[in-house]
Amino acid sequence: MKAIDDWDDSQPIYRQLRDRIVALIIDGTFKEGEAIPSVRQVASEYRINHLTVSKAYQDLVDEDLLQKRRGLGMFVAEGAQQRLLEKERNQFMETEVPALLDRMQRLGVSPERLIDLINKQKSKSK
Repeated sequence: MKAIDDWDDSQPIYRQLRDRIVALIIDGTFKEGEAIPSVRQVASEYRINHLTVSKAYQDLVDEDLLQKRRGLGMFVAEGAQQRLLEKERNQFMETEVPALLDRMQRLGVSPERLIDLINKQKSKSK
């Protein structure tokens, strides 16, 4: 994991660390069944208290995204990536899309205009 020097004051560091690990699982950096860096490694690399790292890891264990293996460390649980992707998709569809549609309506942006913009952006990125 890449060190982060500036933490956002809007939420606890353990939560930000937890979210960073979730992102690394989703994008496949941390693969299912693989060990993740130890509490000590992360605390040293990020220059944060080991209890903060432990709390982030424990939250992920409680969510069945990480598994503790006695004497071996923490490992990404089987199926973690798929569960996270499904959760993120649901949140996007249930929260972000309705908010986007509401904002589009307030601003007078038609769905057709948004679709055209999306298609143009997709063409640029190819």
